[in-house]
Amino acid sequence: MILILDFGSQYTQLIARRVREANVYCEIHPFSLSLGQIRRLKPEGIILSGGPASVYQQDAPGVDAQLFDLKVPFLGICYGMGIINLAAGGEVARAERREYGPAGLVIDDDADLFHSLPRGEAMRVWMSHGDKNNTAPKGWRVLAHSQNSPIAAFANPERRLFGVQFHPEVVHTPRGQQILQNFLFRICGCEPTWTMGHFIETSVQRIRDQVEKGRVVCALSGGVDSTVVATLVHRAIGDHLACIFVNNGLLRRGEAEQVSSLFAERFAQGFRYVDASERFLSALKGIEDPEQKRKIIGRLFIEVFEEEAKKLGDVKFLAQGTLYPDVIESVSFVGPSVTIKSHHNVGGLPPNMEFQLIEPLRELFKDEARRLGHELGLPRDLIQRQPFPGPGLAIRVLGEVTEERLEVLRAADVIVLEEIRKAGLYEEVWQSFAILLPIRTVGVVGDERSYENVVALRVVESDDGMTADWVPLAPELLAKISNRITNEVRGVNRVVYDISSKPPATIEWE
Repeated sequence: MILILDFGSQYTQLIARRVREANVYCEIHPFSLSLGQIRRLKPEGIILSGGPASVYQQDAPGVDAQLFDLKVPFLGICYGMGIINLAAGGEVARAERREYGPAGLVIDDDADLFHSLPRGEAMRVWMSHGDKNNTAPKGWRVLAHSQNSPIAAFANPERRLFGVQFHPEVVHTPRGQQILQNFLFRICGCEPTWTMGHFIETSVQRIRDQVEKGRVVCALSGGVDSTVVATLVHRAIGDHLACIFVNNGLLRRGEAEQVSSLFAERFAQGFRYVDASERFLSALKGIEDPEQKRKIIGRLFIEVFEEEAKKLGDVKFLAQGTLYPDVIESVSFVGPSVTIKSHHNVGGLPPNMEFQLIEPLRELFKDEARRLGHELGLPRDLIQRQPFPGPGLAIRVLGEVTEERLEVLRAADVIVLEEIRKAGLYEEVWQSFAILLPIRTVGVVGDERSYENVVALRVVESDDGMTADWVPLAPELLAKISNRITNEVRGVNRVVYDISSKPPATIEWE
């Protein structure tokens, strides 16, 4: 196991991805994790992430001084390198010239961390820092430099302490995975034995240990995450699992019927369908703020589950498909929480909730959840289903949510998905959907003036939902979707295409 201590870098989750791609298990924990907790985890190596602060600032995030007494290898990345440098007696200060973006790294020592990489040649890496390691600790070796960073990598090989100023975890550092694998295999002595089969084995045992002889209720939505969780928990505890599908009135056209049919067959007597659509729509009446929408929906979900669970008897556990991107967007490890948006299964849950949570996918990314589903034997068309937000269409109907506005969006959304599938793009893109905007525009329908709704199209590509780029759809496809929506969806006279990437935008509009 590799332990990643997070100092708030936007790239921390990418470190975990790269380690797991090397088939080595890892966990991300906040930098404030106690020394005792770290010892209990028994890591084979520790990676210190980057972060937005400067190590020399007052109250900058730091680690216990005794951390480096642990006899395991350390790799500090960017801010993490500064932490190691200061702890060992080096000097870090503000750089005269900041370094953001591509840089040429010249390797001076190709042993250990840079094994089998070209020495003396400029190798492309990605920098993101405004500080500079002015001096290395006495007796340490400088492994690499760049034009702006004379100490771009250093090491104390005897003590197995390493630091790099650049980010090997991002795709903009083409040889970064090789550098990380050198740390994992050559320096830490890890073996590439962590697979989805291993994850299933350990997760099943962990669920059994947590639940013992208790009962679990699982929130099914019909999406990849909740289906994978339900299947995994069912493998662990069998009939002690009850799956509840709540129709919140915020689903796509025909979705309630499709999901009910699928899961009634799969989970038989353990499946329950609850129609709470009027309850949700009533609670959302007059609400326009997206955070309020999310929290209302999260609260109502739990209320419904608790009511249904009481009908089942003594149920203490709630299983749900929380993924790592949900967590990272809803909470912050560094200082006061800087929430991007509350996900219904993270920030939207009430503090007095009666259930204990079971979240076996909490540290996984979407593509890992799909691989897990494949390993569990789920059908491909379900595994490859595009992500659908927990709050449903409530956050795609911008402004107040009403049944009338939901019906307009459902009609537009059907057209978007039909045309994306016909174009062979459904599994190629991350998400493709329609958004109903809270504005109306002037148009011409026949020979008459119209004043009707605007629909926005959103089609993005991504690996894990943490970052995303808009997809440049062919003009002919855009024209076809637009033409169908304005002709077939009553109340819409204009269609626009969202060409924003994440960041700075998010994938969903709310």
